[in-house]
Amino acid sequence: MTNDVGASIRARVPYEPIHKRRALRLPGDARVAVWTIVNVENWSPQAAMPRAVLPPPMGQPLLPDVPNWAWHEYGMRVGFWRFVEALGSRGLKASFAVNGTACEVYRDACAAARDAGWDFMGHGFVQKPMNKVEDQRAAIADTIKAISDFTGRPPRGWESPGLTETDETVDLLAEAGIEYVADWVLDEQPVPIRTRTGSLVSIPYTVEINDVVMSAVQQQPSDEILRRGRDHFDRLYQDGATAPRVMAISIHPYLTGVPHRIKYLEALYDHILGHDGVVMWTGAEILDWYRSQTATPA
Repeated sequence: MTNDVGASIRARVPYEPIHKRRALRLPGDARVAVWTIVNVENWSPQAAMPRAVLPPPMGQPLLPDVPNWAWHEYGMRVGFWRFVEALGSRGLKASFAVNGTACEVYRDACAAARDAGWDFMGHGFVQKPMNKVEDQRAAIADTIKAISDFTGRPPRGWESPGLTETDETVDLLAEAGIEYVADWVLDEQPVPIRTRTGSLVSIPYTVEINDVVMSAVQQQPSDEILRRGRDHFDRLYQDGATAPRVMAISIHPYLTGVPHRIKYLEALYDHILGHDGVVMWTGAEILDWYRSQTATPA
């Protein structure tokens, strides 16, 4: 690796246009693999909130920030359980991006995800950007241990809080045994990421079909996840006739789990499930499929 951070990032994922790659094939010649990422985070009421729905009164920061902390907390008390019902009633499993500390703070929610067979992913130890973490190696180890202790197995995947990384994050993740990451939002198929100890796999994630972007940042209407998600899926389904694609749906309980948005998520799932040639997988299942496709010479 070079000392030039920009060059080293490019060297980790060499440029390769999708139409020039070796052919991949989904089971039954399916066109699209869809995975859902449910994000569960531990927001400390004594710290500045990662996101806010209400600005501080008179522009003066306030701690504890009760209204914005409570906005998030509502998702864990109520909204999360709408996700459990929406997915479970359709026979779907999510990938569960969870802060290590949330395994204790939100024990009932994490138990529901474990019992539903969801794929646990590390999401940092607390909800804090990786570039602000004092000791990334320790935070990664603590997150893996918390999930391992709770589920009986270490997480295979990782999604950094806010998709943040430093130049060494992927090296540390690979050294800790993480097999796939969701931070590199750059493709519609899995791609390898070079690290000091070999490679990780980037599973296609999204900042487009992501309710933080749609609802919290862009403040789109409540049905945006359906309108945008349906159009997104339809094009991937069309393109998937030539080369299979991966679609990610990233949701947070305090955003899409609210009464005025949940029905649009359910309608998106029903639209997708109305098509043949679709597999509804977890991140780990997509990883295993990709490895099976690339394990032998082309």
